[in-house]
This record gives sequence, structure tokens and C-alpha cells, in this order.
Amino acid sequence: MDSRTINLRGFAGSAGKNIMQGIGGFVFGNERSESKEDSYVERFLDRISNGTIPDDRRSAMAELQSLVAESRSAQMSFGAMGFPVLINVLKEDREDVELVRGALETLVSAMSPIEMSQGPKTEVQPASMNSDLLSRETENISLLLSLLSEEDFYVRYYTIQLLTALLTNSLKRLQEAILLIPRGITVLMDMLMDREVIRNEALLLLTYLTRDAEEIQKIVVFEGVFEKIFSIIREEGYSDGGVVVQDCLELLNNLIRHNASNQMLLKETMGFDPLISILKIRRGSAFNFTQQKTVNLLGALDTVELLLMGGPTGEPGKDANKVTNQTALAQKNILDHLLLLGVESQWAPVALRCMALRCIGNLVLRNPQNLDSLASKQVGEEPHVQPALNAIFDIILRTSVAQEFVAADYVFKCFCEKNPGGQALLASTIAPHPNQEHATHGSVSDMPFGSILLQALVSNDDNGDMEACCRASSVLSHIIKDNLQCKDRVLQIQLETPAPSLGRTEPLLHRIVTCLSIAASSEGENGQSSQPDESYIPPVVLRLLIIWLVDCVNAVNCLFESSVHLNYMIELASSKRYTACVCGLAAVVLGACVLYNASQEKGRDAFAVADALSQKIGLSTYFLMLDELRKIFVHSSSGQQHRKQLSRSSANSMSDFQEIEEEETNKGNQHPVLSEIFDSQFVSFLSKLETDIRDNIMDIFSRTKTATAIIPAELEQKNGEVDGEYIKRLKSFLEKQCNEMQDLLARNAMLAEELVRTGGGNTADSSQRPSNGRERVQIEALRQELEGATWRIEVFKAENEQTEAEASNQRNLAAKLESDLKSLSDAYNSLEQVNFRLDSEVKALRQGGSAPYPDVEAIKAEAREEAEKDTEAELNDLLVCLGQEQSKVEKLSSRLAELGEDVDTLLQGIGDDTALPADDYDKDEDDE
Repeated sequence: MDSRTINLRGFAGSAGKNIMQGIGGFVFGNERSESKEDSYVERFLDRISNGTIPDDRRSAMAELQSLVAESRSAQMSFGAMGFPVLINVLKEDREDVELVRGALETLVSAMSPIEMSQGPKTEVQPASMNSDLLSRETENISLLLSLLSEEDFYVRYYTIQLLTALLTNSLKRLQEAILLIPRGITVLMDMLMDREVIRNEALLLLTYLTRDAEEIQKIVVFEGVFEKIFSIIREEGYSDGGVVVQDCLELLNNLIRHNASNQMLLKETMGFDPLISILKIRRGSAFNFTQQKTVNLLGALDTVELLLMGGPTGEPGKDANKVTNQTALAQKNILDHLLLLGVESQWAPVALRCMALRCIGNLVLRNPQNLDSLASKQVGEEPHVQPALNAIFDIILRTSVAQEFVAADYVFKCFCEKNPGGQALLASTIAPHPNQEHATHGSVSDMPFGSILLQALVSNDDNGDMEACCRASSVLSHIIKDNLQCKDRVLQIQLETPAPSLGRTEPLLHRIVTCLSIAASSEGENGQSSQPDESYIPPVVLRLLIIWLVDCVNAVNCLFESSVHLNYMIELASSKRYTACVCGLAAVVLGACVLYNASQEKGRDAFAVADALSQKIGLSTYFLMLDELRKIFVHSSSGQQHRKQLSRSSANSMSDFQEIEEEETNKGNQHPVLSEIFDSQFVSFLSKLETDIRDNIMDIFSRTKTATAIIPAELEQKNGEVDGEYIKRLKSFLEKQCNEMQDLLARNAMLAEELVRTGGGNTADSSQRPSNGRERVQIEALRQELEGATWRIEVFKAENEQTEAEASNQRNLAAKLESDLKSLSDAYNSLEQVNFRLDSEVKALRQGGSAPYPDVEAIKAEAREEAEKDTEAELNDLLVCLGQEQSKVEKLSSRLAELGEDVDTLLQGIGDDTALPADDYDKDEDDE
């Protein structure tokens, strides 16, 4: 950087003095038009591209970097014309390290957003556009990755920064580009072993790179990232480390989030011991939770929660992987560390306590060994030791933060889910304590769990501790959910308060209804809650009643032992003073009283409850309440925000749940606790229950209450009445009855049609409402007939659509077969044409005079003649040769005779050898 300053001073000579003054004026605040900035950028780029003096090119690069770092318009101008020049520098001028540094720093400045105090928020960011331009070509990314192998520290550092800026603005495109580059991920992984500054930047780069990129995650894990992550965490000091530990945990969470295979690799390669080491804190370290340590511990707890969730939803091996992780973590005694963070460390930040409590719930969920472990755990130090479940319930009752109540309540939900033994264990302790009325805060810890729960449910404070009652009701609903034995056991609990109307002490169920009336009356004043924190109390208590009454006939009978309860529930459901949520839940309670009512006592049976609903609320209004409740929960579940992933941007906001609560409370009318407690599981349970309630009520009104027939007195024959008069009177009576029946049928048909048309809307006047059960039966009969006809029409429509679909398929098949047949026909015709052409050619060859077939015999004879002629010519030549040789022999013989030689003796034996084959040949011919 010093050399660059020297170059800048050297550049401030005669050639560049005016430009330097102009740029200096721009940097220090003088207004310049965009055209001048464009000209400056263009001039610098020209000097870099076409300059011949190295120092001048470096100075131009430094000035360009300074300009781009300060001006958005300069960034825009650079994006339009600067990339080719700087990319060429990175390719061709590798030897000039300072120039390459300047080019990389300029590119980083071009990708870094510049915040403007004025101007529209929707204005396009030049940095984002520049990132898009640079990342379009995979070759550019490959060039940058190659620069990571350079020896110069600043070249590698600026390259890592540039890649991080590109990932921030063009994540998906850069992820795809790096996957296409051979060893691209490997090069980045090697940077984790570089100097600390580059290592930290590479860590942040990999954190961005692995977000929602499964293929990149696999490669990174294959390159041994787990070992490097925990090695860095150990070097930094585990949870006491700085932001580097946070980045390591964020990268780790990216790799294992919804990825069962990576979770398995982590367990098999590293194990969970390094993770446990992060969660270790010293007991009693009251003032040791700095903000960074809190964030680091939140990241580690986030890792634990991801492991306890297993793989993605719907994956076949998710449950098995989840149980395996639960068992492995429990073997490392993680429950002790979670209890220390979430239960014992009340000085810890509330966000940390809440996360630890949720991890406890997920650790024991449907895991028998972990459930037994939690049930037997003791927390605290001697002599103040108490069961862990008691301590968690104490948090539920005493915390002032709603989110901590929800987290602690989640522990009991997970403990009781599919755990009838644990539910029975908790229910068995619910009984009045001898010193319950005089119990103080110090002595509460000595009471059994059930006694503390019962004390919260039946608080006798002057104003009534409704919030404690509500929270205890939520825990009780978990204890008795889907467990008939626990429901009956809790139902038998008798309080010490006498109930004169019952002739015995007050049952716990009646006290719950009393608490509900107190809470609802305080909320009903002026249409809103008198205290903001109490707005969720009536719905939670109503949830307890619903869970208690479902499948429990004895609970329904106990509720109606007091005649005022039915009227109160009807008032609660029909009054406009209460919220739609409260009215809808009260309507579900009434529906459960109809559905699970086995009483035969007059005024308390299912028909009486349904008749009271019809007369005081109206079936149409009642069904509308159920519809409105379903809409509320659907809207709540669709608008519910999932917990944000822990990152640098969200770390600070997650450290304080109280601020989050205020924001969520201001966003809508529904309390944030309701969206957590009324989860998708309970909403699904309500939806099924509502369907059963509708069917049951319709079934009740479709049959008469009693089968006993009452004969009117008019049908009896009077004394002394003759048969003719009796018959005439009967006819008159029957005509009158028929007319009344026709009027009723017409009237009820109109009401049934209106009921169906409005979907249960309460549009009829009170004068048109049926006044007795017979009219309601006839209305229901007509409605059922209409529903039957509608159902048959729908069946016919479905059959018609199916038939049309089959016909369409058949038409498509026929068209395909026809097309295939046409293709075959065309092919056959082509073959026929070719065959006909070949036949024509054959006939032409056979019949044409110019090209007759050759005569084989004639050819043979001609060949024989030619061969004989050739043989005869050869024989003549041979005879000539023999004659010549004979003449030579004669001359030689005469010459020899002159010399005195005996010619006959010399010639004796010559020619015998050569004559033998000829003789044999002649002999063979004679034999043949």
C-alpha cells in the first residue's frame, strides 16, 4: 500500500495534475455530473489498457479504484466498459503484482454497495448489476479461482473478498459456475489452511456458498470440512471465541440442515464430543455471557436441534436417523448441559434458555430411554435440589417472557406425546397438598409436581391468578391428551370447596370452567383484554376442555352436573363481546358435549344439547362459527414465521425475544403464544373433530327423539257415533292434517334451501325459525334429500368426466393407430413401387433386343477354339526351335568327327532322363 501511495505522488506531475485535482475535488465533495465521471473512468481505463509506462498504469488503477469506491455513477460507468480491461490485466499482467492487486481491489469496490442517504429505495444498485455482469461468464470465475494459487498475500486476499461479494449479489449463478470448474471447491477448501485473515474470509465465503446447495455440500464434506471446522473452533476457544466460531457453526449448520447423510458422516468421522465441548459452561458464571458468546452458544444449540430433527420431512430414513442422533447425543450426557443452560442458568439470556428448552423437548420426544432419563433428573445444588420437571414447570409459572413459557411448555408436550407411562406418572401426583393453602414460595419446591399444578389451577387470589391457571391448564392438557385413564383419574379429583348444588365438594373440571368464566369476563369488557398478556388465556383453557371432553363420556356427564354450564357455554359461543377464536372454541366444546354424550337423562342428553344449540344459537350460525374458527387457524398457520436461520445478520435480533414479542403483537390481533401452542397437530385434530360434530348433529336431527306414537283424541270413535259420521269426521281430520303438513313441508323446504344456499348463514328471521323438533326433523329430512340429490349429481358428473376421459383416450389411441396404419400403408406402397420398378427392369433386360442374354455354350466353344489356336501356335514355335537345335547338333557332330572324337559314344545316354516322363505319360495315356 505504501508503494501505491508513492506512485500516486509520482503521478501528480505535469501530465496528471489537472486530472488529479478534478478527481480530488470530486472525492472531497464538489459536485460533478455523470458525464464527467464517465470521462474520468474512460480516461483511466484507456491509460491502463494502452499505457506503456508501468508506473502510469498503476497510478491510473489506483485512481480508478478510489473513484469507483466513492461514486455510484462511477460504478455504473465502470460496469459498462471496465470489465474487459481489468480481466485482461488479470490474464496478461500476472508478473506486475501491484497492478493485479489494484485490479482486484477495483473490482471489489465495484461490487460493494454504496449507501445513499437520499434517493428512492427501489433504485437499482450498480454493485448488484456489476456482480451480475462479472458472474455471467464461467471463464471469469475460473480466472479468479486461479488467482488463489498466487504467492502474493494481497492477491489472494482481494480475490477471496471479490468472490464473497459476488456470492452476496449473485449466489445461484456463482454456485452453478463453481460446480462446473474442475477442482473449484478444492481450491476454496485449501484456503482454510492459509493465513488467519484469508482463512476467515474463506470461511465466510464457504458459508455463503453452501446455502441450499446440496451438490456443493457433498463435495465440501468429502474434502474433510468437518475436521477443519472443529479444528478452527478449538483454536478460537470454543464458545468463548469470536465471530469466527459463529461462522464455523453457520457453515456446519448449512451442511447438516435436512441432510441425513451429512449428519451420519459427522457422527461417524468426528462424533459429537466437539459439539458438547462448545456447550460446556461453568456453573455459576453469572456475568460471563457476552453477546458473542451467546450467539456462539445459540449456533451450537441450532446444530443440536438440526441433529434432533433428522433428515428432511418425508424422507424414509428420517425417523431412524433422528432416533440414532437422540441416542448418540444422550450418551454424551448432553441433557445435563441443556438443563444447565435452559433451567439452572436463569442469569443466561432468555433466547439461550428458550433454545435449550426446545432442544430438551426434541431430545426426549418419543425416545423411551431419554424420557426416563429426564423424569429421573435432578437439578440444582444441595440443599436446593428438585426434579427437573418440577423446575421446568416452575419456569412456566413464573417467567415474564411468553416465549420462555412456550419453550418450557414444549418440553411437557414432547414428554407426554406417545408416553402413557409418563402421563400416568405425572397424573398420579395431582392431589391437594396438606399445606397447600399456606404454601409459600420457599416451600413450593418441596411439594410434588401434581400439587404445584393443582395449586396453580385453583388459585384463590383476590383477583385470581389467571395467567398461572392458564399455563397450568396447558400442561394439564398435555398430561391427559389421548389418555382416557388419566382423564378419568384427574376427573375424580375433588377440591375442598363445597358445592351445595352437587351435594359434595367441587370437582376440578367445574373449577376450570369457573376460571374460564373469570378470564373471559375480563377479556369481554370493551371487546378486548384488560391486560395484554391475558389475551391468550381463554383459548388455552378452552383447549384443555376440548381435549378433556373428547372420547371421555364421564367428563361430559361431570360438566353437565351443573345446569349453568350448558347455558354459559352457549352464551360464550354466541356473545359478540368475545373474539371469534373464543366463540369458535366454545362452539367446539358444545359440539364435543353432543358427540360424546351418552346420558339418557332428560335435559342433559345429546338431543337436549343439540336442541339448545338450535334454539339459542341456530344451526346455521353454529356451523358458521366452526367455519370461522377453521379460517382463523389456517390464516395463523400460513402467516406463522419459521425461526430464522442463525447468521451474522440475524444474530443480534435473536438475542432478545422480548423485542420480537412486541413486534409480533403489533403485527396482528392474535397473541404470538396462540400461534405456537395451537400448532398444526392441534389444528388437524380440531378439523377432524369439527367434521365428526357436524355429522353427529345432522344425524340427531334426522331421527325423532322417541319412537313412542301418540294417538290424537280425534281418531277415537265417540260413544253413540254412527260409522258414517265417524268416517266423515276422520276424512275431515285427515284433510286438515294433510293441509298442515303441506304448509310445513313448503315452509321447511324454503328454510332448507336457504340453509344450503348460505352455507349455514343466519339470514332467517326469528319468526321463520322452526319452533319445535318436528319441524327441524322435516327440514333436516329435506336437506338430506337435497344433499343426496346433489351427491348423486356429483357422482354422475364424476362418472361422466371419467367416461369422457376414457373416450378421449380411446380417440387418441384410435388416431395414433390410424396414423401408424397410414405410415405402414405408405411404406407398403413405396415397397410396391420399388418392386414394380425392379420387375420392369428385369423384363426389359430379358426381352430387349439390344441386350440379349449371353449363350454360354457358344462362349465355351469360342474359348475352346481360341485356346486351340494358341496351342497350335505354340507348337509351331516349338518345332522351329527344335529344328534349329537339330541343325546345331549336326554341325557340332561334324566338327567333333573332324577332331577325331567318337560322336555316337558322346551322344550315348543323352536324352534318356528327359524321355522318361514322356514315356510314362504315354503309358498313362495308354492305360486310360
